[in-house]
Amino acid sequence: MNGTSEMQYVDSWDKVQTCIESVAAVRDAVGPNVGIGVDFHGRVHKPMAKVLLRELEPFKLMFIEEPVLSEETDGLLEAMRQTSTPIALGERLYSRWDFKSILASGAVDIIQPDPSHSGGITETRKIAAMAEAYGVGLALHCPLGPIALATCLQLDAGCHNAFIQEQSLGIHYNTTNDLLDYVRDPSVFAYDDGYVTIPTGPGLGIDVNEEYVLERAAVGHRWRNPVWRHADGSIAEW
Repeated sequence: MNGTSEMQYVDSWDKVQTCIESVAAVRDAVGPNVGIGVDFHGRVHKPMAKVLLRELEPFKLMFIEEPVLSEETDGLLEAMRQTSTPIALGERLYSRWDFKSILASGAVDIIQPDPSHSGGITETRKIAAMAEAYGVGLALHCPLGPIALATCLQLDAGCHNAFIQEQSLGIHYNTTNDLLDYVRDPSVFAYDDGYVTIPTGPGLGIDVNEEYVLERAAVGHRWRNPVWRHADGSIAEW
C-alpha cells in the first residue's frame, strides 16, 4: 500500500497521523497474520522518515519500502538498522555496483531490482546472489507487462532468497487494458490463493499476442510522470 502522499523535509503531524490511520485501518481489516508492505516511494526525506519508521513499528509490517530515495539512504542508515521493521528498496538501482554499498551497509533487509531496468536476467541474477550472501531477501520489482512478469518468475525459481513477487494484475492504473490482454493463453498467470505456477513453456513460458501489441502500439502512450507540487508550489517527489 502507499504510505503517504508528498511530504516536505519537515512536515506537520497531520501528515504522519494520516499515514498511521491508513495503516491501522488496513491492519484492523486483515488481522495480524497478513503481511503489509508500506511503500513511501522515496517521497519522504530523512527528518520525517525517522518519525514514520518509529510510529509504524507497532503495526508489525512485512516491510517498509523506499523510506527515502535510494541515493539518500546514507543519512538514514542508523535509523534503518535500529527499526525492527524490514527495510526494502532497489527499484531505482541498476547494477551490482549500485547495490554493493547498500548491501554492505547492513541497513537493508529486502532488495527490489527490476530486471527490465537492472541489466536483464543475468545481471539481476548476480544481484540476487550477492544479496543472498548478505542474508538479504529478494522481492523483484514488476508493475509491468507479461514479459517482465514471466522474467521475474523465472528468476524467482532460481533465486534461493526470493520470497514474494510483485505483479500488476488489476492494478488501479490499468484503465484501458490489463496484463493478460497481451498473452494468448491467460491461464499461464492463473493465481490461486496468492500463488502462481512458474511458466514451463519455451523461453520465458509465455506466448505474446503480437497482434494486440501492434494494436496498442498504434494508440501509443505518453510516458511522463505526473508533476506533484507541495502547497507552496515547489516540486514534490511523485
